[in-house]
Amino acid sequence: MAFDHRPSTAAYMLRAVWPSPGLRKTGGLPSIRVGWRRHRIDPRHLARFLRLTGLRADRGVPMLYPHVFGFPLHMVILTHPAFPLPIWGALQVRNHLLQRRPISADAVLDLETRVARQRVLDKGVEVDLHTTVRAREEEPVWESLVTFYYRGRFGAPEGASPLARAPTVGDTVVAGWRTSSGVGWRFGSLTGDYNGIHCWSWYARLFGFRGAFHHPQLVLGQCVAHLAESSPGDTERLDAWLKGPVYYDADVSLRATGEGTGTAFALIAAADARPAILGRWSRGGAAGSGLFDEPDQPV
Repeated sequence: MAFDHRPSTAAYMLRAVWPSPGLRKTGGLPSIRVGWRRHRIDPRHLARFLRLTGLRADRGVPMLYPHVFGFPLHMVILTHPAFPLPIWGALQVRNHLLQRRPISADAVLDLETRVARQRVLDKGVEVDLHTTVRAREEEPVWESLVTFYYRGRFGAPEGASPLARAPTVGDTVVAGWRTSSGVGWRFGSLTGDYNGIHCWSWYARLFGFRGAFHHPQLVLGQCVAHLAESSPGDTERLDAWLKGPVYYDADVSLRATGEGTGTAFALIAAADARPAILGRWSRGGAAGSGLFDEPDQPV
């Protein structure tokens, strides 16, 4: 399946109300692959992203930006009639982004997202979606591996992904701020993710949350913006472990620990002793062979 324009996420959200067949009945995940050809970045879309996150576009678009404008392809897969799990049960738990060189704001980009892996855990199942971005049919200049978790019993548990290991972060606080409110719809318009847990507290409480909370990509962008004191190298890698919600109108602190050419960081809300986000941001150095260097089995 390929698109020549931004997929209509509203249409796919409507399709999500249909029952899903179930992972046990299908015996596994289908090999769904979707593409988006010849995408040109909308300067207004980019400007809204920069304004909300505090990131800058001095040397091309921020490495988090393809993760945001390409998110509709995730929605296409997660709401596909053949996908056996309901999108409403999906919880983002990890983001791994690799940028091999800067992407200019006027580049013409081809995107592709595919179902990459699944693994059964003791109390749920994880699903990895792999996205690549190419400029002018070259080798990928950017890629991501995004992991979604579904609660439930899906059979005999397997080993956890090596990518599940989060870094250890010290106690040094490098920044603090109060999160904004009323941005759920605005950031949702950038990603296509209009999940009600980001818009209405009454809806979020139905799923056990204290109230509505931020899209993780927004808060992750704010973390990187506070860490980006020097210009990044051509190659960047960002790994993030999403441990809990970051609520609107909350005081948060950012802790960081240097790690060679990178930084390990933790975002902590004042009302919670545990980090809401753990991450590692690396700059410069070799890109390696991609995000599948760690041993794990594809679908």
